[in-house]
This record gives sequence, C-alpha cells and structure tokens, in this order.
Amino acid sequence: MAARYQGVRTVEYDGKRVTYSSDGEIAAALADLNRQIAGATDRISVVRIQSSKGL
Repeated sequence: MAARYQGVRTVEYDGKRVTYSSDGEIAAALADLNRQIAGATDRISVVRIQSSKGL
C-alpha cells in the first residue's frame, strides 16, 4: 500500500519483483489480498465464561 501511495509500480520483496502496469492493477491485487485475509480469519461469535469459588 505504501508503494501505491508513493506512485511506485515496481515492488520487490524477499528477492521477488513485481511490476504493475497501472494503479488499477495494484488496487485489484490489494483487494484480492484483503479478501483472502478476511476469508482466512475465523470470528468468535460466542464466548462462555464459567467460574466457581472452588468449594
């Protein structure tokens, strides 16, 4: 995202380089990554707490 905001179209990470043709292509790639991250996380919908005094 930082590269996109700076107007950089070539990104290098971990020895790999990717060059995007336009800002729209970068936006689509980021949107796809965000969808994958959202789908990979599980949400906890109910938390039950039980306690006792130990007696």
